[in-house]
Parts: sequence; structure tokens; C-alpha cells
Amino acid sequence: MPGPDDVAEPAASEQARQSGTPPQHPQPAGRDLDRAIARLALPALATLVAEPLLLLGDSVIVGHLGTRELAALGLAGAVVQTIVGLCVFLAYGTTAQVARLLGAGRGRDALAQGVDGLWLAVAIGVLVTPATALLAEPLVRALGAGDALAAPAAQYLRIAALGVTPLLVLLAASGVLRGRQDTRTPLLVTTAMALANLGLNAVLVLPLGLGLAGSAIGTVIAQTAGALALAAAVLRQARSSGSRLRPDAAGVLAAARAGVPLVVRTLTLRAALLATTAAVAAGATGATGATDARAVDLAAHQLALTLWTFTAFVLDALAIAAQALVGQALGAGDPDRVRRTVRRLVGWSLAVGVGTGLLLLATPLAGGVLTPDAAVRARLGDVLLVAALAQPLAAYVFLLDGVLIGAGDGRYLARAGLVVLAVYLPAVAAATSGGLVAVWIAFAAVLMGARAVVLGLRTRSGRWMVLGADGTSART
Repeated sequence: MPGPDDVAEPAASEQARQSGTPPQHPQPAGRDLDRAIARLALPALATLVAEPLLLLGDSVIVGHLGTRELAALGLAGAVVQTIVGLCVFLAYGTTAQVARLLGAGRGRDALAQGVDGLWLAVAIGVLVTPATALLAEPLVRALGAGDALAAPAAQYLRIAALGVTPLLVLLAASGVLRGRQDTRTPLLVTTAMALANLGLNAVLVLPLGLGLAGSAIGTVIAQTAGALALAAAVLRQARSSGSRLRPDAAGVLAAARAGVPLVVRTLTLRAALLATTAAVAAGATGATGATDARAVDLAAHQLALTLWTFTAFVLDALAIAAQALVGQALGAGDPDRVRRTVRRLVGWSLAVGVGTGLLLLATPLAGGVLTPDAAVRARLGDVLLVAALAQPLAAYVFLLDGVLIGAGDGRYLARAGLVVLAVYLPAVAAATSGGLVAVWIAFAAVLMGARAVVLGLRTRSGRWMVLGADGTSART
């Protein structure tokens, strides 16, 4: 596996070479670099954790209405999460672009780019919101909602669709602030939004008797307030720097084009996760033919995937720091700083990966808290052993993914995602006959291993290290 010391010399763009742009920021090293990483990663981690807590608050309150309402919430929420997940490029792409321009000393242009990202989020939201509301019932039925759940799930989704535009604005505004190395403001706003959502749901759902619709209304209000707060923070900075606030058609279209490869990347990752769950279901049924055995495997898989997702939040916090720090160092035209930053971040990620692995190993000791079913706990312990051993590898993968996103290397990430998916699908299909643990071994070894190879080779090549404000002209 290529290591951080194997990063090659940058393929700097001719434009950046001719400009001779000097570094605009201090070059942190050693403890200073560690402090810079922690300053970005810790608030980013708290923000990532606050977002699922918002959904957890909904679930706890709606759960008091009944199982039917809770299931409807889960189906409608899955639709919204899928839409927002596909638009994560609004955060990732904007972070990379803003950080690079800031590193090149073009702070006004960085904020103008950020404003274009906000307008792109609004434009996508305006198109997606009515489509989601109109197609609410077909969408939830496509996820398996029967006649009993289709009506309440569609009702929730029609209201929740009004929160899609605010959520997309939240992504774009967070990307701007992260690119400016401000992860504290998104943390404060997201935390306030989660608390407001909890309070609104507590009042609207039961005391005012609005039920499931009240939960959707409360969530949309909280999301809208959070979006307005973060967008206002970006616009204040843009106004104070003298940057334009009006949308620039060319800039918005450029941001949209730059986001397409990241959408492809995200689709390949989601397809791999769906294929993994489908393989677990097929393996349980095919191996035993027993409904209860299928339920045990699926329950253990769901718990394991939830825990894996939680550790991914921890590792993604470092990837977010990588996006901002690497993008800024490339924009500053400082290849030595880029290499130092990548080496330090890889070291951090591997150490954190060992820590999350130990956490997963210890989780079965508290298995009774997760589930009272002894059969599920036994299966979960086997799966978590595989997941724990894979944590350092996953840490390496997530970190390098963040590095290449920060470098604006989206086209390679899209191609690499398609290659990895082509390798993984037959492997996970073959693992189906081996049951739950075999599927997770394929997930950990083949999916994570293939991603480590393609990302490691790219990092070693150095072709992603294009210096200067324009990071696209020399990259292939």
C-alpha cells in the first residue's frame, strides 16, 4: 500500500508556475500542524455527530405515537437523506475551491465562489422540492412502504420536502466556512438546530396534537433557521470583503459541473452499501430458509452498520480537515507544506483508526444495551471483530479520499469509484453463500482494500498536486 512518504513531486499547472504565487499563510509544522488539525477536526466531528442526533430526536418523540408512525418516519427520512447525500458535493466541492483560492491569497474570489455555491444549492432545491412532494407516495412505496405505511410516510415526506432547500444551503454554507478553516460556526449552528428541532417536536407532536405532521413541521422550521444562520454568516463575510452577493451564471454552472464527478463517487459508495445489505439478506435466506435466521442476520447487520457509520464520523472529521488544509496549501503553491500535511494527517488517521477499532472490539461487552436478543448479540460480536480489524484501513481510505477532494481531484475519484464497484459487486455476490460474516469480510477486505489501492496509487503519483488557484488545468 502506498504510504504518505511516497507522494511525488506536484504536476503544477503552467499558470501557477508562471504566477509565482507565494504562500499566503504560515507553514505549520510539528505541534503547530497538530493544533491546526485538531482545531478543524474536533468541531467537525461534533457537527457530524449533531446531525444524526437531530434524527434521533425525531425518532424518540415520534416513537411515542406508535410503531406505524415511526416506520413511516424512517421511510420518508431515507428519501430525504438520499437526496441530500447525493448533493454532498455542495459541501465537499465548495470546501476545496474556497480553500484553494484562499491559499492563493484571493480571499474575495474565494467568497464569490462560496456565494455561487449557495445559489447553486438554492437552484437545486427549487427543482427538487416540488418533485419530491409530488412523487412522495411513489418514492416511499419504492422503498417498500405497503398500503398501511404509504399514506403517513407520504404525508411526512410532502412536508419534509420543504426542508430540502435549507439542507442543501446548509451543505454549501458549511463548505464555504470549512474552506476558510472555520468549523466552529457550523458546529454552533448545527447544535442549536438540533436542540430547536427537539423542542419544536416536543411541542408540536403530542401537546398540540399534530402527530407525524407536527414532527415534519418542527424539523423544517429548525432546518430553515439553521440554513439562514449559516448563509448569513457567509454573506456577511462576502459583504465585508467587497465580494459580490449576486449569482454569477458562469460561476454557478462551473460549480455544478465540478460537482458531477463527486455525485458519481457518492453513487458508487451508496451502491456498494446497498449491495452489502442485499447480500446479507440473500445469504440469510439462502443458507437456512428460516425467517428468524434472516431477521437475526439483518438485525446484527443493521447494528454493525450503525456502529461502522459512527466510527466513520470520527474518521471523516479528519478528512474534512484534510480538505481544508490540503486545498489551502495547494492554492498557496507550497508542495512541501502539502506533503507535510498529508504525512501528518495519515499518521493521525491511522492512530484514530486503531482507537475506533478498539472501541468496536469493546462494544460486544455492552451488547445487552444494544439488543436483548442473545442470537443477535452473538452474530454482532463476530461481525464487529471484522469491522474492528478493518478500522485502520478504513481510516487510511477516508483520509486519502479527503485529501483528493481537497485537491479538487473529483474526476479521478469518480473513475476510481466505478472501478472499485466493478471489483466489489462480484466479490460480495460470491460471499453471499457464506453468510453475514463472509459478506462483512468482503466489505472490509475487498471494498476497503480496493479503495485503499486506487487512492494510495493516486496519492503516490502526485498528479493530483496541481499548484495555484486553478487546480484543474493540468490534472487528468
